Amino acid sequence: MVFPIVQLVILGYAFGGNVKNLKVGVVDQDQKVPAVKLRELFGAVAVNAQTFETIDYSDQGAAIADLRNGRINAVLTIPPDFSRRELTKNEPHFALIEDNTDGFVSGSLAASLAGIVSAYNGASALPQRVPRQVTLDVVEVYPYVPYIQYLLPGTIVMSIFMMVMIGGGIIFIDDKSRGLHEGYLVTPITKLELIAGFNLSGTIKAVLSGSMLMTLGSLIAGIPNPFDAIRLLRLLVVIVVTAFALVSMMFLLMVRVSDPLLPRAVFGVLNTLLYFPSGAVYPQQAFPGWMQVIAKADPFTYAVHAFKSLLLKNTGFAAIGADLAYLLIFSVVAMTAATLLFKRTL
Repeated sequence: MVFPIVQLVILGYAFGGNVKNLKVGVVDQDQKVPAVKLRELFGAVAVNAQTFETIDYSDQGAAIADLRNGRINAVLTIPPDFSRRELTKNEPHFALIEDNTDGFVSGSLAASLAGIVSAYNGASALPQRVPRQVTLDVVEVYPYVPYIQYLLPGTIVMSIFMMVMIGGGIIFIDDKSRGLHEGYLVTPITKLELIAGFNLSGTIKAVLSGSMLMTLGSLIAGIPNPFDAIRLLRLLVVIVVTAFALVSMMFLLMVRVSDPLLPRAVFGVLNTLLYFPSGAVYPQQAFPGWMQVIAKADPFTYAVHAFKSLLLKNTGFAAIGADLAYLLIFSVVAMTAATLLFKRTL
């Protein structure tokens, strides 16, 4: 009864919402009255529609670097000759440099900026000696990303999670139901060593599963240069850290469970509760507030973001450092809690 309700609530709010609160860097290289007027329109949209919030940059290179590392979603550049061209109606234009790896986000930004351009041109009271109006140039940082490539990072995390469910904490529960756990409970190894052994064995299986699906999925989805050695090394690090975090979480959830039927009933709920709020199929900026709170704590969120950065953008560790740090801290906390909850008695 719980699983259908969870699916209704999570899936009902995980798709189709309006994308809001995007981060857009603004580089004003003009600083004159028409440029200020344009920036005021940006601010009005940020306050009212809340589609995006603006962050001022003085250096376009720094803004582009933050865009590539995922700190902002787009960069608005007002060129130094914008005001002169606007006053003379000589093809005035500004540029939207966007991260096009998420089509929902880039589409929402382009539509919002198109509305700003229409409002600006409609409100212009300057004499039009030449019938030229302000235009928006959309610049995509990365090559076209089809939706199958957008889904690949979430699919890799899901494959790791499926193996975690099979080879993680459920093995200990099956051992309990068969009475096999009595054999290693009487050994002199510590609780931490025992849990670490279960987690490492589950991690190895999950790493093999994730690596296989990453390779096959990259070929199927058409990821450019799928066998680039440096990127494969970075992806392997993310797979290992993700697998260990999910195995640790699963063992924590199952450390006090004795009924072998309970985990099989919980897995469907966990699958829905972790996968869809992670941003694997739709941007988190469209979620309601309570669902974004779930996404902030969800380890899937950080794993999916790391895989997207490496597979779709071919970034380095600078872009995924926060993701790896969260997953490592999550693993330590989960293993510590599981060790404290583990019982050495029958």
